[in-house]
Amino acid sequence: MFYLLNILIQMKILLNNQTLIHKLRPFNDVGFVPTMGGIHEGHISLINRSKKVCKKTIVSIFINPKQFNNKKDFISYPANIKKDLSILKKIKGVNFVYIPKFKDIYDSYKPSEIKINRKNKILCAKYRKGHFEGVLDVMDRLTNLIKPSKIFMGKKDYQQLLLVKNFVEKKYKTKVIGCKTIRDKNKLALSSRNYLFNTSDLIIAGKVSKKIFALKKSIKNQKNITKLLLNEKNKLQKMFNINIEYLELRDKKNLSISKKISRSKIFISYYLNDVRLIDNF
Repeated sequence: MFYLLNILIQMKILLNNQTLIHKLRPFNDVGFVPTMGGIHEGHISLINRSKKVCKKTIVSIFINPKQFNNKKDFISYPANIKKDLSILKKIKGVNFVYIPKFKDIYDSYKPSEIKINRKNKILCAKYRKGHFEGVLDVMDRLTNLIKPSKIFMGKKDYQQLLLVKNFVEKKYKTKVIGCKTIRDKNKLALSSRNYLFNTSDLIIAGKVSKKIFALKKSIKNQKNITKLLLNEKNKLQKMFNINIEYLELRDKKNLSISKKISRSKIFISYYLNDVRLIDNF
């Protein structure tokens, strides 16, 4: 409790909806950075972007159980509120941190049922049943509560970004801003799940990223991209002992299968020692 009181001097921690609504009521230009904790440099880059364009910035920390299709994944997800608050405290310009309980989110508002249509059941939506329905549901609830002018999300979770942007901007007067992926020195995209790895795992994951960057350069001159991606998938699995769910080239705007590298991204999802990573290049 003393630790929280000490941090309150620097930034306001909001632990329930009543406090949230009361504290945000005077402001109409609020930037919102939604997180599930495990704060890292990627999150900090989103916060810094918000600080530049919005008068106030709020960060949420809520591990949403409804977007986990695997209970083991939910249980193992890295959670350390004290560490997260310690990091956020050092960032000048974080005005509010919202740490709701389950009931604060799910008892306060009852939106209509959200369903992902068939054309969007690709990439992560294909392999994580109910995941994006859970993401859109919680983002609907959080946006309704916070009423931000802008939401800042990373491009590492690119499919999530496009789905949230399309959903939120249709329903609310809120702009969803996609921000560049932040990587470590080994080219691995920063993620809260990286905390689950040991040093050896992080090195392997970094090598996978470097291989995909090299693949993107070589793919420009290839005629049979589908065959190339399949061969690369098999090679990567054998080389690094990983299980790849998908390795696909898709259009940046609508995520349709593409053969034009100039307007596309390479998307990958794989398991390394039971930890699932996603990325795009």
